[in-house]
Amino acid sequence: MWRSGSSGGSDRFEYLQTLVTEFQDTDSDEAKEQVLANLANFAYDPKNVEYLRELQVTDLFLDMLTEENENFVEFGMGGLCNLSMDPECRDVVLQSDGIRLVTNCLSSQREETVLSAITTLVNLLTPTSRSQITDPAILQCMLRFSLSESPRLRNLATVFLQDSCSEEQVAQAQQQMEGQQTAVGIPLPKD
Repeated sequence: MWRSGSSGGSDRFEYLQTLVTEFQDTDSDEAKEQVLANLANFAYDPKNVEYLRELQVTDLFLDMLTEENENFVEFGMGGLCNLSMDPECRDVVLQSDGIRLVTNCLSSQREETVLSAITTLVNLLTPTSRSQITDPAILQCMLRFSLSESPRLRNLATVFLQDSCSEEQVAQAQQQMEGQQTAVGIPLPKD
């Protein structure tokens, strides 16, 4: 297939394609983890997004969110976080039940996975997805995270609540939580 731009773009695509093929062909979890980590890092660079879309890496990252292997989940969530800023990738996530998959990652014991999940939810906000992302259960989770000892988690949850929700929504979630003595549902991640 012909690609516009310099041969560097073509080389980049071929390299990313090699990584995706390696991921699909290997039986080694360690090799898969390495490839996922590399793909997640490449997803950070906007120059790679078009190629990653073409290689359906967004779907690959989504598939990782339901794996037992916590490294797969962490790298998949990290890659998805990086790609979710792109409108086309965001749409793929939204059309693939991605909000539910990402929300499930809020219960991870790994702080990096949780931070990526919160950031991804912010990136997935659209007029259509807002009601699902600002569901009371998610808001209660963010309220608990806003009390975390981890400054990164506390600050990101606070930003989520300030930027994604109305004051009324936050107040309702706080009222609903007041009757609960313990943080039911989603535990805080371990550092």
